[in-house]
Amino acid sequence: MTFVNVRLRAWCDDDAPAVLRAFQAPDLRRQAPFPVVTLTDARGWIASWEGIGHAFAIVEQGVGVGAGQEDGRGVAADDAGERVVGNVAVTRIDDHLNGWVSYWVVPEARGRGVAVAGTELLARWAFEEHGLFRLELGHRTNNAASCRVATKAGFVAEGVERGRLCYEGVRYDVERHARLATDPAPSRSPGH
Repeated sequence: MTFVNVRLRAWCDDDAPAVLRAFQAPDLRRQAPFPVVTLTDARGWIASWEGIGHAFAIVEQGVGVGAGQEDGRGVAADDAGERVVGNVAVTRIDDHLNGWVSYWVVPEARGRGVAVAGTELLARWAFEEHGLFRLELGHRTNNAASCRVATKAGFVAEGVERGRLCYEGVRYDVERHARLATDPAPSRSPGH
């Protein structure tokens, strides 16, 4: 079995270039809470998580390039040979020990199980270390990749919320998924 070699860590100001680069992707740009077009904006995005939840950088380990060197896709590694490839967060934690999960991965790291691994790590942290019982997430019904991430990370589809999101005047249905602390850990298939 192949397991993606990622870990989660807190975001820091030094990650601003990685955040700025990530939000150059058109799909991420549309979902940003505000335009992220400068390093100051990127630092603001990092700071915006304070007090609203727990956001973690998904860091790919052992990328095979030295600090400051690019990996051929314009992504620089840090001193430990790691690079930020995504974000995973839990917000809207309520009195019932429920939380809302979100995630994104930079385009050059997609399709390799990074989002699944990061979401699984977040769920484990939320259940075991933060004491949450239920994690929820949602994706547009036309976003098959996000649905695969949710399912592979052990989130069970619970239903469709009609017309839940609106981007650029277009309404989108959203499929809701949830994972409980009592659910079995997801099983991995070869290559995931």
